[in-house]
Amino acid sequence: MTSVPVPERRSEAAIARRERARALVRTPSFVLGASIIVFWLACALLGDRITPFDPLYDQTPEISASPSAEHWFGTDRLGRDVFSRVLAGSRDILVIAPLATLLATMLGAGLGLVTGYFRGIADDTISRLIDAVLAIPLIVLAVTVVAALGSRSTWAVTVVIALVFAPIIARTVRAAVLGEAQLDYVEAARLRGERAPYVMVAEILPNVMPPILVEATIRLGYAIFAVATLTFIGFGLQPPSPDWAVQIADNYPYLADSWWTVLFPALAIASLVVAVNLVSDSVQQVLER
Repeated sequence: MTSVPVPERRSEAAIARRERARALVRTPSFVLGASIIVFWLACALLGDRITPFDPLYDQTPEISASPSAEHWFGTDRLGRDVFSRVLAGSRDILVIAPLATLLATMLGAGLGLVTGYFRGIADDTISRLIDAVLAIPLIVLAVTVVAALGSRSTWAVTVVIALVFAPIIARTVRAAVLGEAQLDYVEAARLRGERAPYVMVAEILPNVMPPILVEATIRLGYAIFAVATLTFIGFGLQPPSPDWAVQIADNYPYLADSWWTVLFPALAIASLVVAVNLVSDSVQQVLER
């Protein structure tokens, strides 16, 4: 059997990646989703510099004022401009959710590589632990861990969400590695005397990156929702943060009298989750071609 030289294989892989990237940026759903994400990222980075009013403290005597030409999204019960708070509210969620997703992906990919490659006792033990974790509803598990830690800091929420999502990613990666581990190039690496860590990282990992990328983008959408849910029920960020979920939780009791204080932060969360899902679907479609 004639083997393809390594430089030629890498060149073909680089060409394939460039073609996928070009196909991705030509996908309308990807462009739309990415544009929304970039908008909220810009709001998170610029913060107070683009808000017409201070998002943390009341700057107007108008309390619970409905949307108007001066206050596009109205004001809350403390006289704070809701539009300013919505613009500034993306900062925390766009820090916690991506970091949690990155940590979950790294941990899940590592577990998936180990269980899929070694199989045997390691696979059975870790897989049973993963099954036990996945049997518990994710939000219930997250709330339990946060309560057990006794901390509601940004880092605590980030780590908890990462630990909750890592088993899901590990299961996906394990399935992909099981298929790759039986192929000839892996056996050739073993016959060359390559050690297991090298085979997993240098040989198998690049070939299972597509499902890892897809899983990461999917988990990012769920992470955004998880951060918002934990914050809403009191296990995340706390007032006076302009975080969207904090705004919803803080103003929910006054929904009947000032609906705008809840509606616009909720729409912001929905827009970000939908945008991430659009990007995720586009990435999956391109990688499966």
